[in-house]
Parts: sequence; structure tokens; C-alpha cells
Amino acid sequence: MPVPFDLLDAIPADALALFAQSFLIGLSMAAPVGPIGLLTIQRSLQLGPRAGLATGLGAAVADAAYGAIGAYGISGLVTWLGALRPVLVPVGGAVLLWLAWGIWRAPVAERAAALDLPAHRAGRIRLLAGCFAGTLLLTLSNPATILSFLAVFGALAGRHEVVSPGLMVVGVFAGSAAWWLLLSTTIGHWRERFDATWRRRVNRGSAALLVGLALWPWLAGGR
Repeated sequence: MPVPFDLLDAIPADALALFAQSFLIGLSMAAPVGPIGLLTIQRSLQLGPRAGLATGLGAAVADAAYGAIGAYGISGLVTWLGALRPVLVPVGGAVLLWLAWGIWRAPVAERAAALDLPAHRAGRIRLLAGCFAGTLLLTLSNPATILSFLAVFGALAGRHEVVSPGLMVVGVFAGSAAWWLLLSTTIGHWRERFDATWRRRVNRGSAALLVGLALWPWLAGGR
């Protein structure tokens, strides 16, 4: 059912502009290929688009959480996260190495459908919840993300003081979730065209890149 134009007219133009800008922020945070993107692609190929989407949504919720910190200006929490950085960075690296090892050893069937989600509902829920929780924690373990949100949200808040910060958080989540939906659906649609050899190459390549991303903080810090 189409939205009546009078309802759209009732929404303040400033609110629409802020939502659109926040949506683009969430989209731009999610789109660059990184650990979450690699995991989403690999799981969409291996287990189907629902597993890929669950993986991406974990990151979207984490982005929204960090967006809330930036939007509401919770300076005490920012300081606390900064103090935890020496702990969070190694933890995040260890998680990436563990995920890389699992992807490297993951079985590859001749047909993509043979490695789909479990048939039992409880098994599907556990697997999807694991995909979601893993990327949620992985994204939250990167406190550097909050610095980007603080800078961008600070600029936006200065231009849209009358609008609730909650709208900014919703916009960030919507933009991030839209990207993960697009990516997982697209990869899931083409997964049947990838034979076992190509899926194995994707697994091995993703695992190698995750190892590199896990070790990068130490390699960069040693320069």
C-alpha cells in the first residue's frame, strides 16, 4: 500500500535530511571490504543468504550501538573504551584467527545446497544466532570505530539540533543493514554457479585475508 503524500509532508524536512545522511553513514561504514564483508561473502556462499545476512546484521547492530554513543555524546563510555583498547585489539585479533582457521578447514561439498542451513529449526536458530553474535562481538571489539562515529555525528548534530539523536541511530542501522541485505542476497543468488573448486578458493582466500587483518595491528605498530 503506497504511503500517502500527506504523511510524507508531515515529516519535517530536517528529519528526512538527517535520516538520509545517517543512512549513508551506515552504508559507507559497512560497504568497505573488511573482516565482516569477507565473513558475509563466505557464509553466503557456504550456508546461504540467511547466514550471510545474520552475519552482517551483527555488525549493523554494533554500528548502531557505537552510533548511539556518538549521537548522544557519552564521553565517559568513549574514555572507557579507549582504555580497553590494549585488551580489545588482541581479543579481536584472536577471534579473527579462530574464524580464519575454521574457514580454512570448512568442508566444501560438490553442490552449494549440500552445505545449507541445518534442517531442524533449533539447529538453524543456533547457527544463525552464532553468526550474528560472532560479528556483533567482533565489531564491538574494535573501539576505533567509535572515533569515526564521534567525528561524523558531532558534525551532524551541530546542523540538526532539533532532531532526536535516536533518528541518527536508526538511520545508521538502516544503512548498514541495507548493505548486508544486498550483499548476502546477491552472493546467495549466485552461489549455485560456484563449483567446489571455486568455493574452496574463496574459503582459502578469505581465511588468508582474515589472518592478515588479525596481524595487521602488530605489523603496523612495529614500524
